[in-house]
Amino acid sequence: MDAETLDQLLTTIRRFCTERLRPAEALVAETDAVPAALVAEMKALGLFGLSIPEEYGGLGLSMAEEAQVCMEVGRVSLAFRSVFGTNVGIGSQAIVMAGTDAQKARYLPGIASGEITTSFALTEAEAGSDAGAVRTRAVRDGDFYVLNGTKRYITNADISSLFTVMARTNPAIEGAGGVSAFLVPSDSPGVSIGKPERKMGQQGAHICDIMFENVRVPVENRIGAEGEGFKIAMRVLDRGRVHIAAVYTGTAERLIEDCVAYAKDRVQFGKPIAEHQLVQALIADSKTEALAARALVMQTARLRDSGANTTLEAAAAKYFCSEMVGRVADRAVQVFGGAGYIADYGIERFYRDVRIARIYEGTSQIQQLVIARETLRRGG
Repeated sequence: MDAETLDQLLTTIRRFCTERLRPAEALVAETDAVPAALVAEMKALGLFGLSIPEEYGGLGLSMAEEAQVCMEVGRVSLAFRSVFGTNVGIGSQAIVMAGTDAQKARYLPGIASGEITTSFALTEAEAGSDAGAVRTRAVRDGDFYVLNGTKRYITNADISSLFTVMARTNPAIEGAGGVSAFLVPSDSPGVSIGKPERKMGQQGAHICDIMFENVRVPVENRIGAEGEGFKIAMRVLDRGRVHIAAVYTGTAERLIEDCVAYAKDRVQFGKPIAEHQLVQALIADSKTEALAARALVMQTARLRDSGANTTLEAAAAKYFCSEMVGRVADRAVQVFGGAGYIADYGIERFYRDVRIARIYEGTSQIQQLVIARETLRRGG
């Protein structure tokens, strides 16, 4: 995308977030639902197809371009991003990266338009950080696989029409090697969805369990060869980590702007608290970290666009940005003082919303392991 077109896209999305999404933040939190009218507007803007290739109806953005969009969307309630985030990232990228031509032609146009909402079904009760411990089984039966098992904490499961499911096809192989990837329509006989979980934050973004009971999945719905599922999942997550890092960079920037506006208005000891040096220190630390986060995300995104392996850099970006936004949110509560603890100001909502950043798409501890492993492998 040329620079002028990208600038127009970012300006349009910034205006949409400011004028349409931000005023609805409190409503979404109260009702635990994103209004259908706003979802329709997101589809019309192309947000569901940011990363889908143009030949399948998407915008075909590079990672660097998508990161800039994510930073804009991260400046409003994170529930909004969640609605289309799996379509852009982990819910679609297995098809983009490793799908057959037939799979791409069948599913990607609908994903790009938002007609199809996707979910990425990897996590289980015993397979979270230990993703290779998947127990959901897929047993070959002629031209089908028979799926049995349960997935946990699956984002958008209650509104998705297509799941990318990781299941064990070879029980004789322990760990990642026996896992394969499948495309499973949500209306397949034997699929059932649990109720949305009550959560600490991100009301309006739902997570549910998915149960598979003797679900027959055609062989042509397998992504890649048998045993390649874990490898595909890791490639998908590498990309998703850059996406998430960009989102939380935007969130930190929103919080800093809110802090500056409040600090200039709030008067204590006869002057705005923005003139008190200890408050300035809170803002300075937050701004410094946000600038570092933006630089790290964009460097990683551009490196990925160049075709380089970014396993280390993506993990570092996700680790730094998810930890950073938690610190910024904590400082924001401190700048707002008592008001930061009151729901009407929205700061406490962001404080709760960003806590999941250090857990999903790989916990901070998993990112540390990846960073250390890759650094040792590369010789420092």
